[in-house]
Amino acid sequence: MAYKTIVGLEIHVELSTKTKAFCSCKNEFGGEPNTRVCPVCLGLPGGLPVLNEEVVNYTLMAALALNCQIQKLSKFDRKNYFYPDLTKGYQITQDDMPICTEGYIEIDGDLGAKRVGIYKIQIEEDTAKSLHTENNETLMDYNRCGVPLIEIVSKPDMSSGREARLFLENLKSTLTYLGISDCKMEEGSLRCDVNVNVVDEESGKKTAVTEVKNLNSFRGVEKAIDYEVKRHIELLETGEKEIRTTRRWDDVNNETVLMRVKYTVADYRFAPEGDLPQLLVEDSRIEEVKKRMPELPLDKEKRFIEEYNLPEYDAKVLTSSKELSVFYEDAAKNFNDYNLISNWIMTELLRRVEDVEKFELPFKSDDFIDLLKAVKSGEINNNVGKKVLREMFETSKKPRDIIEEKGLAQISDSSKIEEIVKEILEKNPQSIEDYRAGKDRALGFLVGQVMKASRGKANPQMVNKLILEKLK
Repeated sequence: MAYKTIVGLEIHVELSTKTKAFCSCKNEFGGEPNTRVCPVCLGLPGGLPVLNEEVVNYTLMAALALNCQIQKLSKFDRKNYFYPDLTKGYQITQDDMPICTEGYIEIDGDLGAKRVGIYKIQIEEDTAKSLHTENNETLMDYNRCGVPLIEIVSKPDMSSGREARLFLENLKSTLTYLGISDCKMEEGSLRCDVNVNVVDEESGKKTAVTEVKNLNSFRGVEKAIDYEVKRHIELLETGEKEIRTTRRWDDVNNETVLMRVKYTVADYRFAPEGDLPQLLVEDSRIEEVKKRMPELPLDKEKRFIEEYNLPEYDAKVLTSSKELSVFYEDAAKNFNDYNLISNWIMTELLRRVEDVEKFELPFKSDDFIDLLKAVKSGEINNNVGKKVLREMFETSKKPRDIIEEKGLAQISDSSKIEEIVKEILEKNPQSIEDYRAGKDRALGFLVGQVMKASRGKANPQMVNKLILEKLK
């Protein structure tokens, strides 16, 4: 049988505004529980919401970056449901008239380049945070209630867990470049729900959509989708029927677990938000927002390929993080071997950096370039350069100081190297005979012995040349 997987995503992104969506309480992760609250975000009588202007601006930036159509007129609604994290008994959101519609993100899909549609982006407020104790108690921290969100709803255009992960990685890169969210899943500033079902393309039968929650990483999203696809195929093959449900992802057992039957739209009893007027977005605001827009990842990637003559893969890695791309360009201003910079960043720096998004180093780009200049000029060889870099990470010392303190400068004096070569050849007559008998490995052995005798300081090219001259 031929099966088709259908995947859609609902992504909630917390915006990094200074204050909350509809009040002046501070918008910041953490803090003493229940201290960043007021009558408005707590839903107390008499507290009236006032829309944060910067929330609109940030949303418009996301819309422009994600190729969306901006609706000049939109409105706010009340989404009614009861849960302890919702103090008002409803959430301010947008339902049938969202601010943005019909966007897309391009990914490298399973069958090549693919455009994944975005159904809508809507503004809404976050809920409080539930803290579950070991004593089976639930404590509520309302600092998060009222924090501004944009909900990004994709179209069901993805066909695998891999495509969903690529979509999310692209989205995160774009939003962090814009500076409108830090997109930290571990802190809840980016949360993703997955909707997945499977269709039997021969019979046309399809499974009911399953929503998967509690996903705390992009890899978790991919694994949850792959798990659900297998489960849905089994349902089709056994003829079992399942109503639409909500499940959670169990990261320990790598499986989804049933939570509840899925809510329907009618359950939420949407109604217009009477305390907020309709939102009118004028052309002048859109133009102002466009002026604030930075260079986006895809544009930067194309520019890196053209301006620095980098391979596509290198350009993609170097632009995957805003901070990483800034470091590369700072280095490229003072050193024109662009590929050498790229190679050292990708092979030596990235494996030592814990968080590529922050890309924090214990030294400046100028120190890094000084090291590369020493390598390229032949002052130190490549392996010594790697040792110097390791010490730069450990001690934050400048490369020049490390080279001088440890006497690591490469020996390029031909007379000194010739003395070492002569000594090694005298000690290894058998290797000379082996080379003359056609055993090329003997040359490598002799070069290695010279490098060992010089404690790695001898210029390898000069060593190789002088040994060959002596052997001939």
